[in-house]
Amino acid sequence: MRRLFGMALIAIMMVCGQTARAEETQLDPAKVSESLKAIFQFGSAATKQALNQNTVTLISGTIGGTYVQIGADLASVLDDGNKLRVLPIVGRGSVQSVADILFLQGVDLGIVRADTLDYLERKGFAKDIKKQFTYVTKLYNEEMYVIASKSVRSLADLNGKKVSVDLPNGGTFVTASIVFERLGLKPNLVYIEQRISMEMLKKGEIDAVIAVGGKPYKSVSAFKDDKDRFHFVPVDYAKPLQGDYLPAMLTAKDYPNLIAEGERVDTIAVPAVLAAYNWAPNTERYRKLALFVDAFFTKFPTFQNPPFHPKWKEVSLSAPLQDWQRLPIADQWLKSHNIEAVTRARFDDFLKQSPTTAASVKNDTDREALFKQFQAWEADKNARAQVVRPAATAK
Repeated sequence: MRRLFGMALIAIMMVCGQTARAEETQLDPAKVSESLKAIFQFGSAATKQALNQNTVTLISGTIGGTYVQIGADLASVLDDGNKLRVLPIVGRGSVQSVADILFLQGVDLGIVRADTLDYLERKGFAKDIKKQFTYVTKLYNEEMYVIASKSVRSLADLNGKKVSVDLPNGGTFVTASIVFERLGLKPNLVYIEQRISMEMLKKGEIDAVIAVGGKPYKSVSAFKDDKDRFHFVPVDYAKPLQGDYLPAMLTAKDYPNLIAEGERVDTIAVPAVLAAYNWAPNTERYRKLALFVDAFFTKFPTFQNPPFHPKWKEVSLSAPLQDWQRLPIADQWLKSHNIEAVTRARFDDFLKQSPTTAASVKNDTDREALFKQFQAWEADKNARAQVVRPAATAK
């Protein structure tokens, strides 16, 4: 009996010891999860206040697009318990995001295309709309994709043809409308959601699909050209497009499903903008934007490494955006951290090494215009360097 009792006691002690060790090695989620703490506190007034005070809401884009991935990246990096939470919302595209930033309660930020506000004003849908917006930073350039059968060799071949430009809440139809209008072309534009329009293209029910998004763009990458019938129609960087758009290039590395190895397709790109409503500096909403800016700019280098979207490599925080007003707190942050000053120092060195270019600068206006071009060029150069460097290392 004593022996049995002793063995039972030893067994109990071993179980207790294992439990104690398990407690030492296993972390209780309630001790590290702010969400669990909030639930356990049954929504105390302090928890409720902290969650609402420091949550910034970002309207992104449609599922499968670049905007929604950028929103997810921002939340992943910037969320910091109750100190700051970024809440991305799936949106409906650039035009809807403009409306949401202006009118939807609780929306603090949104991603829009640079050409959208100009389009709304030119068509008479809005007046002085840019005065109601500020921008935190120019993000990246979004490429334009024109997918059609190989019998369509140029945009001019789409004159009078049925071309899908996505739904009218987005920005693709805006960019497509501007491009066709400036080039004097008149296709029959139809507004069909991209996943559906891609299938209609394969069946021959429409002649082309246009999409605009940062590469790699999921809906374009997912287009399966089983019979090798389709390709990207080139978009030339014609003079009428040069005021609002940038030259861009697509390769087989970007879209092996539509471009043969060693080939390239020229196209254009439009900047994406992280925009906010023009709140007065003494408001609560402005205070939340200030929290976001400080966290975003401070942690910005993190975004330019995997696993985050490759388009982050194109972003230069100090890059200017023509005719837009930068959010004052963002402008102050950049200046206080000497970011623009460093860029200007490199610009001065560039002018010293380029006497011909320096001689073309006749006044301060010329110098400022050239400086903005230099910033845009440097941002593109850095983006290309970030892309090439890993490949060189792999070799």
